[in-house]
Amino acid sequence: MKPKTKPVEACEGPVAEIKSRTGKKKKYATLSGIELAGLYGPKHLEKLDYDRDLGKPGEFPFTRGVHADMYRGQTWTMRQFSGFGTARDTNKRYKFLLGKGQTGLSVAFDMPTIMGYDSDHARAQGEVGRCGVAVCSLKNMETLFGGIPLDKVSTSMTINAPASILLAFYIAVGEKQKVPSTELRGTIQNDILKEYIAQKSWIFPPKPSMRIITDIMSFAATHVPKWNTISVSGYHIREAGSTAVQELAFTLADGFAYVEAGVAAGLDVDSFAPRLSFFFNSHQDFFEEIAKYRAARRIWSKRMRDKYKAKDPRSWLLRFHTQTAGCSLTAEQPENNIVRTAFEGMSAVLGGTQSLHTNSMDETHALPTEKAVKIALRTQQIIACETGVTNTADPLAGSYFIESLTTRLEEEAEEYFKRVDDLGGVVPAIERGFFQREIAAAAYKYQRDIETKDHIIVGLNDFVDSEAPDIELLRIDPKVEEDQVKELKELRGTRDNMKVKASLDAIRKAAKSTANVMPPILDAVRCYTTEGEIIQVLKEEFGEYREPPIFW
Repeated sequence: MKPKTKPVEACEGPVAEIKSRTGKKKKYATLSGIELAGLYGPKHLEKLDYDRDLGKPGEFPFTRGVHADMYRGQTWTMRQFSGFGTARDTNKRYKFLLGKGQTGLSVAFDMPTIMGYDSDHARAQGEVGRCGVAVCSLKNMETLFGGIPLDKVSTSMTINAPASILLAFYIAVGEKQKVPSTELRGTIQNDILKEYIAQKSWIFPPKPSMRIITDIMSFAATHVPKWNTISVSGYHIREAGSTAVQELAFTLADGFAYVEAGVAAGLDVDSFAPRLSFFFNSHQDFFEEIAKYRAARRIWSKRMRDKYKAKDPRSWLLRFHTQTAGCSLTAEQPENNIVRTAFEGMSAVLGGTQSLHTNSMDETHALPTEKAVKIALRTQQIIACETGVTNTADPLAGSYFIESLTTRLEEEAEEYFKRVDDLGGVVPAIERGFFQREIAAAAYKYQRDIETKDHIIVGLNDFVDSEAPDIELLRIDPKVEEDQVKELKELRGTRDNMKVKASLDAIRKAAKSTANVMPPILDAVRCYTTEGEIIQVLKEEFGEYREPPIFW
């Protein structure tokens, strides 16, 4: 006797509440709260127009990918985020990863570097080299990339408020390697808006911060044309607790704000837009993440062509790096994180990422060990070489579910754009706490769902073990800070301090005027002026940001 089944049409609608294995009633929805049908079919795509909404990979609106052949032509860049201790320690890790098949570098800086403090500053005490590599000067940067030819690799640097200085360090290292700046390839994150929204590692107020960013865009367009001047980051917005919809909407809103700032500064949109890139999170809702990336490309291309009147098709492309979700990892049963990361990496690839970082299983406990980071890299290599996912471009295109979800995410993002516009734009919305309150509410709901077991996380709130995890951890020797401070003191005693003073005066003069600050910053780093010294001058001219209290 055949089992009774519902007709397809009867399943095409929101699923009725059922009892989950915990005995609670459950609604089927994405992590963003988008309710899902039990079965998707043609009626869900009645309004979808192939040429308008999908097209071919490599063609407008780029929903299906930015390249015609996608990974047949070139596999995504395997770019493991890494940095710890001294520049010497991290250089050794880079060479280890490159030797294991990594194809790009990604620099994690320590908190003092991120906040613009030299390693001997009082506020750096106890933090030097702890959560990334300590870089105070060109000398540190020379060590960091010693024996690594900058004309052979691309490098991403996760740095925001001091991004101009770290880019200058990198250019100066290239000069010492006889690599012209026009040949350097890579990315600085340089996304200060998401710092005010989510990550909170700002230095200057919004207005001068945006001025520095447009100076970088203008300088790089001529002198470092292969460099991505901003990596508009949704990653940290998601790590702060946002939903996928919020990550999509807030990230693209920031991207549009940078475009508008560049145009307002007198730059032609096509002179800088092709070098804007994006950085997204890959979380646990497999299909929602894939749809998020596809929606992002479609939204960006339409806005860039139709609203901002970009004529160069490269300006319409949304190219992005992906990192698997750190906030999805658990300290409990850390080996489970290998599986989580594999699924998250696969969703990024199916969504068409251009480069990928896969997290290590031990990152909720410490910076990753060599064993853990090798497993994370091998995860990418298995996806690329063993699963068949690279054989065809956008293999999920035409899926009733994927296409419907892509459209829903686009619609939800457009609603957020309208709300931001109604507040006067991104900066006024930041000042009024709009983004912060939205993210806080989403984070609260997510945590509540975990605590009530409406959302199951294996090993954390279900299928738990009583044993404590037993894994090897990377420990940072306190001597790292001593060595770094000693080296910095020696540098200050051996460099030409008259040149340093003159270079700082030139930076101050540029900051006071409308001149581009990048040339004097580059001159300063060439004579071994430190990051902290440059930042101090800019603080004196631009001031420091203090976040207003926000209530919700």
